[in-house]
Amino acid sequence: MDTISFQNVIPNVFEEVDNLQSELWNQSQTFQKGHLYLVEATSGKGKSTFCSYLIGYRSDYQGQILFDQENISSFGIARWTDIRQHAVSHLFQELRLFPELTALENIEIKNNITHFQTKKQIISWFEQLGIEDKLNAKIGHMSFGQQQRVALIRSLVQPFDFLLADEPISHLDDDNAQKMQELMMKEAQRQGAGVIVTSIGKHARLNYEKIVKL
Repeated sequence: MDTISFQNVIPNVFEEVDNLQSELWNQSQTFQKGHLYLVEATSGKGKSTFCSYLIGYRSDYQGQILFDQENISSFGIARWTDIRQHAVSHLFQELRLFPELTALENIEIKNNITHFQTKKQIISWFEQLGIEDKLNAKIGHMSFGQQQRVALIRSLVQPFDFLLADEPISHLDDDNAQKMQELMMKEAQRQGAGVIVTSIGKHARLNYEKIVKL
């Protein structure tokens, strides 16, 4: 997939809002593979809604969202499953890890489906992010910042054309945020993928090619 296009898209919840000020909603906006974007918003402007549309979790909108000129409203469950496994990887703000499993087990669940990364590479990423001592620690016993790093690794154990990173560094100090940003961008560049970072506050300090304000 090379492009994601929004054509006059407006969430149903915003239909009655007068003078909606947005560079995405009810506008024409295209995200291209291989480029870096920041979608910046204040609370209540639809950031989570935007993410949900791109992975097929919600469809409560007017207008058109196109993946390579194909309207996503026609996609069924099988198509969305394939997209989530091979085209769009999502680093969730709420992480969605299994607290009763170890950090490594959380990664392996997904990697056993995609068979995309070696265990050696996964362990190397734990080392790069400074959490190699947490490989066999249960997620429920880890800090939120540590869990964020595990969630990033999970998002990288699949092929993707776009990486959707929702509030990726919100609970990290500058040093760990930098490590996370570098790993995220290195893998995205290796795959030739586009990166869409979303934020309502502290965001990754990257050389964004375009900033879109919700």
